[in-house]
Amino acid sequence: MSEENTEFRLVSPAINHHDGRLLRKYTDEGQGALKNISPPLEWYNLPEGTKSLALVVQDIDAPDPDGPIVPWTCWVVINIPPTLNRLPEGLSGRVEEMGGGEYAGIKEGNNDFKVPGWNVPKLPSHPHRLEFKLYALDDELHLGNKVTKEKVVEAIEGHVLGEAVLIAKF
Repeated sequence: MSEENTEFRLVSPAINHHDGRLLRKYTDEGQGALKNISPPLEWYNLPEGTKSLALVVQDIDAPDPDGPIVPWTCWVVINIPPTLNRLPEGLSGRVEEMGGGEYAGIKEGNNDFKVPGWNVPKLPSHPHRLEFKLYALDDELHLGNKVTKEKVVEAIEGHVLGEAVLIAKF
């Protein structure tokens, strides 16, 4: 077995099939109902002992008008069970209506608009890179009602069994 086949990795058919580009329907630049839909994600080869997964999606080229580039948080998802190997397109905002089952414990955190869910804002300029980082953890996270990227980053310290990264351009 080659090293490549055992590596913890994150992919998105919707991004991989478009040369690494994020389609407009996954951003605020989409049209009508086809706007700011969370993309489908799949992952492979979870590290042994994974008890839950956490996902942080950031625009890593977000400009701060007053200074350096500060990543803009687009989506935070925690307590994804290790029994899942994918998140379907359009999951954001619908976790509860998908009615329990494997999705029961999943919780969406706040993006940088300070509201829960997926949001990729309109950009003053292109291209930007969107970094999807999936963390395999040895425990579930208990962060209360308001989940933020900062809380997640702090809580996962010492609990990360592996990280898988996907970069999309938009």
